[in-house]
Amino acid sequence: MRSIKIFDTTLRDGEQSPGASMNVEEKIQVARQLVKLGVDIIEVGFPIASPGDVEAVKRIATEIKGATIAALARTMDKDIDRAGEALMPAKSKRIHTFIATSDIHLRHKLRMGRDEVIANAVSAVKRARQYTDDVEFSAEDATRSDREYLCKIIEHVIKAGATTVNIPDTVGYAMPHEYGELVEYLINRVPNIDKAAVSVHCHNDLGLAVANSLAAILKGAGQVECTINGIGERAGNASMEEIVMALKTRSAFYSADTKIVTQEIYKTSRLVSRITGMVVQQNKAIVGENAFAHEAGIHQDGLLKERSTYEIMRPEDVGIPKSKLVLGKHSGRHAFKARLQELGCELTGEGLNRIFEKFKRLADQKKYIFDEDIETLVSEEVSKIPEVYSLIDLSVSSGINIRPTATLKLKVNNDIVEEVGHGHGPVDAVYKTIATITQTKSSLLKFEVRGITGGTDALGEVAVSIEEGGRTARGHGADTDIIIAAAKAYINALNKLAARRV
Repeated sequence: MRSIKIFDTTLRDGEQSPGASMNVEEKIQVARQLVKLGVDIIEVGFPIASPGDVEAVKRIATEIKGATIAALARTMDKDIDRAGEALMPAKSKRIHTFIATSDIHLRHKLRMGRDEVIANAVSAVKRARQYTDDVEFSAEDATRSDREYLCKIIEHVIKAGATTVNIPDTVGYAMPHEYGELVEYLINRVPNIDKAAVSVHCHNDLGLAVANSLAAILKGAGQVECTINGIGERAGNASMEEIVMALKTRSAFYSADTKIVTQEIYKTSRLVSRITGMVVQQNKAIVGENAFAHEAGIHQDGLLKERSTYEIMRPEDVGIPKSKLVLGKHSGRHAFKARLQELGCELTGEGLNRIFEKFKRLADQKKYIFDEDIETLVSEEVSKIPEVYSLIDLSVSSGINIRPTATLKLKVNNDIVEEVGHGHGPVDAVYKTIATITQTKSSLLKFEVRGITGGTDALGEVAVSIEEGGRTARGHGADTDIIIAAAKAYINALNKLAARRV
């Protein structure tokens, strides 16, 4: 079983996605999480590009331990020196230098001859070795380069001291079989290839970045360059989470794995999405909202009987608490009954049949069916939820120079309880005060606000989802005062949880 090194370039290539740039503090935050994830090498920037990149590389090199810190540099003396100086504080550091090798790039971009490019690459590697023993060389646009020339330049840079050679599919041009064949060709033809690690860096222009990376691993590549959520130039880079989970799920097929702590994957994905503002598509493999969600009745029935019928991975293995059975028009009776039981509603026979038919009619009208919709459907079959908590009075003070304070009066069973609390904002103050009065240990999963009608005097509706002890509840509240609506929604959800505990 080979161990494949993960070279994460989220902070360098990923940040080159339009609109995804990060400031220094955000880069440090992501770098800390990448260490928790177990990444081997973190490429943190391109120091010559901007003063911000220099600062980020220096700060991360100083503060982040537990991974090799890498910086990118062209084969120019000033680039190498800037990268070497920025990386100086790092305990483990790598300079990653690159130059194009395809005739397209040589002719139209570099306007250099082949021998001149080799001399340039060799000089850069030797200069980089003055700063660190760990030097990576990338042959930009390798997949459109002449193979014999590629062998020649790789042999020369290894002889000059490169410890890793990267074979990038810079423009996402290669096909999986073709790319794997190229890696195999180089491993067999470059005489000193055993003195360096072979790395691959694939772009997703044709949607094949992950497939190409995996094909290269089968042929002997020992390092994969990738990004969280697959972000990067144009259509992005190979997605780290997909490569890692493919190797973990099919380890016998690949005879390879990584040292990634997979339970940290989802958390890392959410952090990068939040910081960059790049939303993860719902059907994204591994980390998308629908990755472990099931709506089709046949799938739900199989999953409830035996998880492996329709899931090849456990959601817990990537840091997602559990699979989701999404109730909709495709759902079957088995899943509907299971959800009723989760809600504490025991229905059988004709009662279940009648409610299931009502559910199907409602599902044809609505895109999403929430738990409160189901509770409404069964209201004639089960007793109404008792109101353990009710709002009697509420006042809030908040402002630029005023500490947000909430004064609440709640009826708890038959007792009136009054409490004053503080928070980071008016809603936070209200929710913390309610939590104190009710002594709830619930956590807020979702908070949504919408205006039911137009105008400044519109009725505002707040919907919240909370979780406590493995049970979830969704609460609603409406009022022309959005703070009161928020309080009503939270109390509504707490009443639902309380009813399910009985």
